[in-house]
Amino acid sequence: MQNREDIKKIYLFEKMPVPKSVAALAVPTIISSLVMVIYSLADTWFVGLTDDPVQNAAVALAAPVLLAFNAINNLFGVGTSSMMSRALGRKDYDTVYKSSAFGFYCSLLFALIFSFIYIIFHSQLLEILGARPDTLSATSRYLKWTVALGAAPAILNVVFAYLVRSEGSALHASIGTMSGCLLNIVLDPIFVLPWGLGMGAEGAGLATFISNCVACLYFFGLLFIKRGRTYVCIRPSMFRLKKEIIIGICAVGIPASIQNLLNVTGMTILNNFTSSYGADSVAAMGIANRINLVPMYIALGLSQGVMPLISYNYANKTYKRAKHAIVFSSKISVGMLGLVTVVFYIFAAQLMGLFINNDTIISYGTGFLRGLCLSLPFMGMDFLAVAVFQACGIGRLSLLFAILRKIVLEIPFLFILNRLFPMYGLAYAQFSAEFILSISALIALGGIFRKLMREEP
Repeated sequence: MQNREDIKKIYLFEKMPVPKSVAALAVPTIISSLVMVIYSLADTWFVGLTDDPVQNAAVALAAPVLLAFNAINNLFGVGTSSMMSRALGRKDYDTVYKSSAFGFYCSLLFALIFSFIYIIFHSQLLEILGARPDTLSATSRYLKWTVALGAAPAILNVVFAYLVRSEGSALHASIGTMSGCLLNIVLDPIFVLPWGLGMGAEGAGLATFISNCVACLYFFGLLFIKRGRTYVCIRPSMFRLKKEIIIGICAVGIPASIQNLLNVTGMTILNNFTSSYGADSVAAMGIANRINLVPMYIALGLSQGVMPLISYNYANKTYKRAKHAIVFSSKISVGMLGLVTVVFYIFAAQLMGLFINNDTIISYGTGFLRGLCLSLPFMGMDFLAVAVFQACGIGRLSLLFAILRKIVLEIPFLFILNRLFPMYGLAYAQFSAEFILSISALIALGGIFRKLMREEP
């Protein structure tokens, strides 16, 4: 017998008008993503108030390592979420329970391994990241809190949100994530600025560590309160190494994870190129990237939010509803990001000035931000296409797009454009890659739509 929450979830996925379903799932996810990027900007802003390029450079240089967390988030978060939503669409609840337990315990194990590897090889890693003698100490202290001690809570926080969102509880997923983000914003000035503990970049790392621990506690409390009324299960007894579950999660999760590792590789190469121009340029690129993350995370939040709706209706064979959700989401995403691009391009200098009072860094950052923001409308289309591939369990296509984005397009463009237009050319590599990739996305989605329409029952 179905309880009231089950009936509400079925209505959300099967009967509610598509724009309302997209809004119900995507708006909380977008808000959560926005709060996450705001807390990332808070780190940059409060560290920027120290007017110390070295402290700002430390946060920028550490970014690829924190981005690498998403390799685990995507493997066990995206992969498990897609598996759970598709199983819900088939009404296969046993698979839903066992998939969630598998995703939780594997993400915890891999997070602990991540921390251990960092502790053993941190000296070599700092060199790879592009840390120089002047930025080495500050970067190391920031990573002590965010990685050596903080990898597990940071990763579990995100994976929990994916698992909870997969059953349609987007609001709870967002509240959990936002609780940590808002606490981080409150703690940052206390730990970073001279009137508080005056720890600089290290203080930002400590604030992040504490905040992620609090967010995890929220999710544990949520699952305890909703026990018996949620499909998210982390009971050890439900953990199984079942072939179908491992293959189903990895088919989506591994390509998503590889995509993230390639993003880390691209960012590391970008930071190494930028480091050759000095700490000011590293700080400027770091701030410009953080500003550009705001609309990028909105697009990412929309694509992640609509994923359970697409997964459910794909598994339920209601393909017209899935297509309607995709088309509606693409119009919202591309239109909004196009408007943001215009605003960012015109007001790039003013936006940079909000984060640091240094004319050289503002000047560099203005050029960087104008190049970076041009990619946004195309990125929105690309994110949505990858979300569709992941939602439908078509891991090979998301892997192909990851390879195209970084190895075939963006990384070669970094080398070429830096040679043609020293330093400033680096900011246009992403635009060049996303523009070409968006054309491929439209072709791939068109092929999927035609196939699904032929198979509609």
